[in-house]
Amino acid sequence: MESRNRFLDDLAKIASSTASTIAGMKDEAENLIKQRVEALMNDMNLVTREEFEVMNSMLSKARLEQEKLIKRIEALEKPSPKQKAKRPRKKSAAAKKSLRKKAAVAKKSTSKK
Repeated sequence: MESRNRFLDDLAKIASSTASTIAGMKDEAENLIKQRVEALMNDMNLVTREEFEVMNSMLSKARLEQEKLIKRIEALEKPSPKQKAKRPRKKSAAAKKSLRKKAAVAKKSTSKK
């Protein structure tokens, strides 16, 4: 019976050492895979989540600013009510006089021919 107990004890020791060996292999495999994935990601020049969030907030602010500027430009380009009601300016007396002289000179030159 003692040999049987000894056999079972040996078997239990082997099983526990196998379990710890397998756990160690699992940890080593996880570390190796993690290192390879990190190296691959570094080679791909991927950004971190923090950098992505910063750029995303900057983009949102830029969009809002652009929309404000577009509205401002549209408001500036609209004709004001004063511009709509503007009438052409009346010619001054001096301008009218010079036009009469030009018309008279033109009339004389056509009548001489």
